[in-house]
Amino acid sequence: MGLDMAGEIPYTEIFHIFAAAVVCFVIYVSIDLLFRLPEKGGVRGADAIGKSIESAGGDLNGGFMMGNIVCSPDASAGTLLAACGVYTFGIAGGLVAAVLVFIGNRICYDKGYAGTTGAIVATFVIYALSEYAGFSPEQFIAGMVIAILVIQGISQKYASRLLGALWRIRS
Repeated sequence: MGLDMAGEIPYTEIFHIFAAAVVCFVIYVSIDLLFRLPEKGGVRGADAIGKSIESAGGDLNGGFMMGNIVCSPDASAGTLLAACGVYTFGIAGGLVAAVLVFIGNRICYDKGYAGTTGAIVATFVIYALSEYAGFSPEQFIAGMVIAILVIQGISQKYASRLLGALWRIRS
């Protein structure tokens, strides 16, 4: 990320960060849906989070997915760590991030591979867009933080409803 001569962030930088947020959101939500994370709690704690979100007026399936995001390294963690890995060491860094996510899944007794898959997919997408489309890996780090905040930080009730609706479209 750089400043222009006047000390301001160029509009293309802002556009790239928001475009990266969309790309990251699509990567991690698609992979989590593919691995059926909204179907049930999956790992310890995810069930409790899903039921708590449902009791607050949210969607149970979206709550399960949000619980899985909190309780085990899923595709959102994989995507964020891949962006950090690509930023530091290119493709090799992203693949090291995938290994770390895999280890984290085993520590959490997570039987799935959504996080590892997310890290691998994100590594190659981020690298390709950085090499050939004018993006930088740090824009994906910022974009992934925005994508996670959309799901976890703004409104659990409405975010769970969005995820639940995406789950029902997928089913």
